[in-house]
Amino acid sequence: MGKKRTHSETKDGFHKSSPSDRDPVRAKREKKDKKQNGETGGKKPNLLFTPQPEWHKVELPALPVAEDAAIPPRHVIDQLHEYADTLLEAEAKEYSTSHMAKDSSHKFMSTLLATGTMEDKVSALTLLVQESPLHTMKAFEQLLGLSKKKSRNSALMALAALKDLMGQGVVLPPERKLKVFARQPALISALQGKAATWRPGDKLPGSLEKVHLVAWAYEDWLKRQYFEMLKIIETWCADEVEFSRNRALTMIWELLKEKPEQEENLLRLLVNKLGDKEKKVASKASHLLLQLQVTHPLMKSVVINAIESDLLFRPNQSGHAKYYAVITLNQTVLSVKEQEVANKLLEVYFSLFVGLLKKEKEREKAEKKLNKNGLIQGGGGKPGKMAKRKADKLATQAYKSEEELREKLISGVLTGVNRAFPFAKTDDAKFEEQLNTIFEVTHSSNFNTSIQAMMLIQQISATKHHSADRFYRTLYESLLDPRLITTSKHILYLNLLYRALKADTSVRRVKAFVKRLLQIIHLHEPPFICGVLYLIKELIVTFPGIKSMLATPEDNASESGDEHYDDVPEEGSAIKEDGVSEHTRYDARKRDPDHAHADLSCLWELLPLQAHYHPSVHVLASRLLNQEPIKEKPDPTLYTLMNFLDKFAFRNAKSKPNAAHGTSIMQPMSGTSKASDYLITSREGDKLHGPVNSEQFWKRKVDDVREDEVFFHMYFEKTGKAKQATKKDKKREKKAKDDESESGEEEIWKALVNSRPDIEGDDDDDEGFSDVDMDDMSDNAAAEIDGGVELNLGSDDEADAVAGAEEDENEHEDEDEETDDERFDLDDEEAIVDSDDDIPVDLDMNDDTDVEDPAELAKTAAKKTNKEKRKEKKKLKSLPTFASAEDYAKLLDGDDSE
Repeated sequence: MGKKRTHSETKDGFHKSSPSDRDPVRAKREKKDKKQNGETGGKKPNLLFTPQPEWHKVELPALPVAEDAAIPPRHVIDQLHEYADTLLEAEAKEYSTSHMAKDSSHKFMSTLLATGTMEDKVSALTLLVQESPLHTMKAFEQLLGLSKKKSRNSALMALAALKDLMGQGVVLPPERKLKVFARQPALISALQGKAATWRPGDKLPGSLEKVHLVAWAYEDWLKRQYFEMLKIIETWCADEVEFSRNRALTMIWELLKEKPEQEENLLRLLVNKLGDKEKKVASKASHLLLQLQVTHPLMKSVVINAIESDLLFRPNQSGHAKYYAVITLNQTVLSVKEQEVANKLLEVYFSLFVGLLKKEKEREKAEKKLNKNGLIQGGGGKPGKMAKRKADKLATQAYKSEEELREKLISGVLTGVNRAFPFAKTDDAKFEEQLNTIFEVTHSSNFNTSIQAMMLIQQISATKHHSADRFYRTLYESLLDPRLITTSKHILYLNLLYRALKADTSVRRVKAFVKRLLQIIHLHEPPFICGVLYLIKELIVTFPGIKSMLATPEDNASESGDEHYDDVPEEGSAIKEDGVSEHTRYDARKRDPDHAHADLSCLWELLPLQAHYHPSVHVLASRLLNQEPIKEKPDPTLYTLMNFLDKFAFRNAKSKPNAAHGTSIMQPMSGTSKASDYLITSREGDKLHGPVNSEQFWKRKVDDVREDEVFFHMYFEKTGKAKQATKKDKKREKKAKDDESESGEEEIWKALVNSRPDIEGDDDDDEGFSDVDMDDMSDNAAAEIDGGVELNLGSDDEADAVAGAEEDENEHEDEDEETDDERFDLDDEEAIVDSDDDIPVDLDMNDDTDVEDPAELAKTAAKKTNKEKRKEKKKLKSLPTFASAEDYAKLLDGDDSE
């Protein structure tokens, strides 16, 4: 009998035993396999920390934090740190044995790590770290080891993966920095009182748990590993290959933009690359710093302080690095709410002025000392002529490059001051101290830099009311500077004049400026002349008193009708200089425009401009003189030579779509409400103007066309009308030709009918043909058939035969008297055939043939009818150009016989 069932088996129903229950050997084997696969039914894996990608978001048990906690001993914190590291290693080991060993995907990754390519290894390690960063520290260390390879491709690939994990990934906390183990607030609060003497083996102090120690130990480990990664990136920043440096720069910027961890070191690395030897790398570093300010506007002051301390005022810094630092600062976008940032920028700019604007004597002291022979002290023996020339040439080139870089630095600093000044609020005393330094810039070698310096002084004098008279004297003097003719900043200079003169309170000074402007523009090109004339027109609107210089004559005492005599001076009395009159008049040599007395003179300089070769200058000067309104735009680019020549290029460039583009932040009008303070606001030229050869242009009225385009309007108006007229004429001619062709066909048909009344009568009906007429035509054809020649009835020869049959034989007696030689034209081009079969038999080509008597020829010719003559002539024309082989043989035989 079998085994008796228990009550539970009876209650739950019959349960069939498995094969393993019946076979103990098989059950043992299955248990062994499960143990090997980690599927034993023992206790579950004991993980202290929950595996997840965002390890920093795991909620740990709350711990109290004391505000004024005492710092515990260092050895106690170190012992706790060692214990926490052992817990972290055990946690990672437990995770690898319990989770990774039984998963098929992890087995595949381990296979890739063993036998895969470099790209496969990096991808597999990245996926492992993303699952649970706290439990996969070995995978992170392997990635870090791959980034230390000498191969650029492999190292940069691994670094890119680490950057993605740290930057865009979730390994680092996005809103805080990592903390080292010894600076955890909860740990310091727990090690207070008796707990400050903790030893290994004791109970954890306070409310600390193992999970806290594991999380803090991993955070400390990750902070150290991240710093190691930054060291590797720093080495690639100094690589000799430009591509590697650019990649490293991009990694630094992305890490700095995404996470706050190690932002000081990252910012230092990015700022240092402003001094890279390659301009592309330095420019990219500047661009990335500006993009960082756009992403994080609150970091503007941090970036400015880093540039100031790490680069600008570092000893022995190159001018190249300073230049890129300055252009990064002067492109910083400012707002009204950022007064502190603007004040900081002004302090940096004025500090740079002190170092850049040194006198020549101070710079000579810093140079190497020269000995009594004029050579560098300690430089060796006396050089030869070639060596001395080479040294002088190198010194000259170095001096020029240094001066150019210095001027560029000053220009960049002035640009930054001009942009930061409207947003800053500083004390007046600081500006008074720096004004003398800025005035020195106006006399520098670069005229463009002096224009920017005067723009800054104008802003300061307009807002702070400092040194206004000195500024106007400097601006008045700059009008006579010969560099004004060749400068590329005419528009900037005209805007400066307009803004400064419009804000002036002295009408006499404005009149002096107008007088001098008209005196100097005769040396300039038409674009600048037109800009100055438009400027004067705008000043007349603001200061109507200038009109008196156009209408009121000068009061010259020397031009009066009364004679004037001077007594001979007595001995000992002062002698007046020749040419000096006591009468007050305009003096162009005065340095101060307020003392030039320009209000007593007239604007005679407008008269020569009326005869100027440029039509726009002529019209603008005439309208100013006649006090007529000016409608032209104040854009000097409209009157340039290039703009004029472009009008002759009628093939227009491909039109680009009008996409919405923002204005440059370097333009002074961008973001301000004072656009009316600028004379010239657009420099588009004729970009928006249509081509001059278009019908839309020449159909306009002459009054609506600019003076410099009147010629084009007249020319294309005539050519356009001529084209229209020719089109009409062509249509008419075509129509007339069609009519003529129809009428011509009718005339030809009538002529044919009239020439053969026997074929068709005068009747218009179709009954004109008869059997008799057809018989006559057949007889004529039969006569030709006897001759062995077939006639094409539709050919021209038939028409000639019909016309020849109508002629009387008496009219052709003279033709019958023509000889065969006259009828046979050897020069006839039509006498070419392809074969020798058509050669007439009765014609003998031998040279020894006897010439027949002309009388006999005349008799035979008289006997021939007209049709036979035409037939013979046709046969003669069909003769070939060359003789046949038989003819040549006869000729050769004849020569031998002779």
